Amino acid sequence: MNWNELLQPDLILESSILNLSPDIVKQYELKGLVLDVDETLVPFNAIDASSELQNWVQEMRQVVSLWLVSNNISEARIGNIARSLDLPYYLGAAKPSRRKIRAALEQMDLPANQVGMVGDRLFTDVLAGNRLEMFTILVEPIVHTDVAMRSHPIRNFEVWISEVLGATIKPKKHRFTKVDKDS
Repeated sequence: MNWNELLQPDLILESSILNLSPDIVKQYELKGLVLDVDETLVPFNAIDASSELQNWVQEMRQVVSLWLVSNNISEARIGNIARSLDLPYYLGAAKPSRRKIRAALEQMDLPANQVGMVGDRLFTDVLAGNRLEMFTILVEPIVHTDVAMRSHPIRNFEVWISEVLGATIKPKKHRFTKVDKDS
């Protein structure tokens, strides 16, 4: 696989994970989702899940298995978030390492091609998911309200580097710019 293929998400959701709906998951015939935590589910320093996120998890668990896989090493923080969502988790994943994502897939008892890797980072989440031949979903980072959504230096740097490496960061399947929750 070349860099273009390794860094290309299958799906780009141009909004937060909260707009990833059961209908979208069903459209791609996914049976499970491996979820990044920091800035995918909660802002980086958050210690628990929002009520919106808790509702989203309840809705999604009706159609897919869910597992958290975080690079963060704080058992207290990630464990608290996972418990507030009633989800299993691995921390200290060192993504793009595949080891803990593979472990989550084994626990879910699903093949990689039926599971979406959902995250806000190209060089960790998308790269790890593509290395395992998972369906990769790139979402906009969830950041603290005092930080502008479009001013995300790590994400901007990753996009710039990926373009230097030859990736165009266009989705392989589809790009959702506006999600209609009623459809």
